[in-house]
Amino acid sequence: MSDQSSFVAPGRSVGLADVFRRRYLLSLIVRKEIGIRYRGSVLGWMWSYVKPLVQFVVFYLAIGVFLGMNGRVEYFPLYLLAGITVVTFFSEAFTNGTRSLVDNAALIKKIYLPREMFPVASVLVAAVNILPQILVVTVIAVFFGWAPSALHIAALLLGLVIVAMLATGLGLLFGAVNVTFRDAQSFVEIITMCAVWASPVMYQWEMVQQKVPDWLFVLYRMNPITAAVELFHFGIWFPLEPVDGQLIPDMWLFAGIGTVLSLAFLVIGQLVFRRLEGRFAQDL
Repeated sequence: MSDQSSFVAPGRSVGLADVFRRRYLLSLIVRKEIGIRYRGSVLGWMWSYVKPLVQFVVFYLAIGVFLGMNGRVEYFPLYLLAGITVVTFFSEAFTNGTRSLVDNAALIKKIYLPREMFPVASVLVAAVNILPQILVVTVIAVFFGWAPSALHIAALLLGLVIVAMLATGLGLLFGAVNVTFRDAQSFVEIITMCAVWASPVMYQWEMVQQKVPDWLFVLYRMNPITAAVELFHFGIWFPLEPVDGQLIPDMWLFAGIGTVLSLAFLVIGQLVFRRLEGRFAQDL
């Protein structure tokens, strides 16, 4: 007679751990979402390479040449693209994670599977979609003489981890709330719109330091997106040895703080998700 203590009640989930125990199912959802993205497209994956190249040309001419930023910040298009890569990853992962439960309502109401799988899949899809942009940015950087050390590569990876954890946590939190209150999607749009300006993407951190009190500059650096953006600047822009290029003060300290805060959001998102999960089927 088998030990009944090893059985688990049907429909009972252990959260994110359950998602990664079902990696094959997760991979199917990710492949489905990627396939839908390029369905009916003639160029398909080529668009993932064309867009960042066009972005580079537009930024170089519009902001770099016409607004004179190329003269103020050396290698400004690369500086800008490095930051935009981080914000694009965050925005896509967070936005799609918030909508993921509503978009998969039919599947959720028919069968049981860990509901966390949908926000997690959204983050993985965003990661796959951002890889071509990272490749384009690094190829352009190599053209300008980019020769990164192991520390620079580690900074890029840490930046991606920070964004992935933050987007997953916020996707779980807002995705769960969005099932009942669709206003959550509007809040997410505001957050992602502000993200590009709340971090040194279109400007340098020195401009913030000069204009705000010290305590507010500390809060600014505690923003996980700011930490991730500066890690990407360190990994891609800084090895080119730009004139007057400086690291944001205590970058590694605040990268650590950003990692801890992102992990905290992941835990909070999971707790809220588990608390609201019982209402998903009826509210969807």
